Formats: sequence, structure tokens, C-alpha cells
Amino acid sequence: MGRNQDAGLATAASAKSLAGGRGGRGQPVADEAIFTRVHGAIVERRLEPGTKLGEEALCEAFGVSRAQIRRVLLNLAHAKLVELRPNRGAYVAQPSVREARHVFEARRAVEAAVVERAADRMTEEMFAALAAILREEHQAQERGDRQAAIRLSGDFHLRLAEIAGNEVLSSFLQELVSRSSLIIATYGMASDSECSHDDHWTVARALQDGDAAAAVTHMKQHLRFIEEHLNFAAEVEPPVDLKTILGAPAGS
Repeated sequence: MGRNQDAGLATAASAKSLAGGRGGRGQPVADEAIFTRVHGAIVERRLEPGTKLGEEALCEAFGVSRAQIRRVLLNLAHAKLVELRPNRGAYVAQPSVREARHVFEARRAVEAAVVERAADRMTEEMFAALAAILREEHQAQERGDRQAAIRLSGDFHLRLAEIAGNEVLSSFLQELVSRSSLIIATYGMASDSECSHDDHWTVARALQDGDAAAAVTHMKQHLRFIEEHLNFAAEVEPPVDLKTILGAPAGS
């Protein structure tokens, strides 16, 4: 997202259509679907760090059993997005300053490798796909759609990994992008610490020119800028209405 822009929160629809463990079309709610919805709410910062993910509330929101919710929470914990605290339950993770530093250090290393490989593989068709994401990202910022802007920013970085053609790097980056969003939710300053649309274009154009060295430099500068503008004294007030936040999307 742009450095001086903080888009508004998206609103989820009611979870009533999930009553009885079935979606709006009468299908059971799979673990993957629940994981995806909770994961998205965390990454898009609709569920703030420190939010308690009560099993009862989640069961009600999705209409599923505690056993199923526990499986999903365990998978989210493996992805470092949820903390499972003995005798206290599950909470949206609150990354430490040390963890935040390490995540951005890892991102610089991984994304440097990604863009170096991508520069050698970039085609006009691939660049056009990147440009389409960046145009959508800009439009989301312009209309104040924070949820879409966050998603599209992540899509840009992950599309670069696809272009690079290394599935291991892509897997690493997917986790790091998710954890970075959680870190920015914990410590970010709305005016300074968001992904810059202009920075994305600078990286993309260097890749279009086949200039791997410039792409690596711009990507590292971009990620370092975000890290340096995090507010490690920030505090968050977690929302508590899980049913509203995690309810079924409109039209499901």
C-alpha cells in the first residue's frame, strides 16, 4: 500500500448461513475453508494481534465441531499466525521485535533471490500480469479499500516468486509475507510502514529491463524502508466479535 495511505476496514457478512456446519450451499465447511478465512482475516488485519480465538465463538461462527476448530488452530500455529497458550487457548500471534527483525532479514534474502531469478525469466506476458496487479493495487488504494490493497500487495510479491520458478522460495515467501502483515499490524504506522505502490513499479520495471542487480537493490531498499518505519512502541486494541469478522462472505 502507499506510504501515506491507510484504507478502510472491510466488513464481513453474517455467519448465520454456516449454522449446522454447512455453507450457504448446503456443503460441509472444510478445514481448508476455515483456515483460509481466518488466515485472510489475520493477514488483512481484520483480526488484530492479541485477539483471543475462542473455540466456542469459532464453532458458532463456522457451525463446526471443536475438534475441527482445534485442527485449524494447530495449522495456523504452524504458520506462526496463532499462538496456542497452555490452559488459556488460542490467540492471534503478537510477534516480538526480535522476530520482526528476523522476518524482514529473511525476506530481504529470499526476495533478493526471487527477483534475481525473475529477471532472467521475465517475459512481456509476465510483466503484463505484474502490471495488472499493480493497477488493481493502485485502484484499491484510491477507493480506500484497505483489504483489497493488502491482498494485492501480497499478490505482487508472490507473483514474483511464481515468475522465479522456484517452488521452495515461493513457499518460504508465502509464509514470510503472511508474517510480515501480522508484524505491520502489530507495529506499523499507517502513514509510513505500508507497502509502496511506487516501489513495486520500480522493481517491476527493473525486471522488465532484465536488470537483476537493480531489481535486487530496489527490493532490498523497499523492504528495509518498511522495517525502519515500524513503530516498535505501538499497542493494539484487539476486536472481540469473531462471528462478525469471520462470517461467511456475501453470496456464499
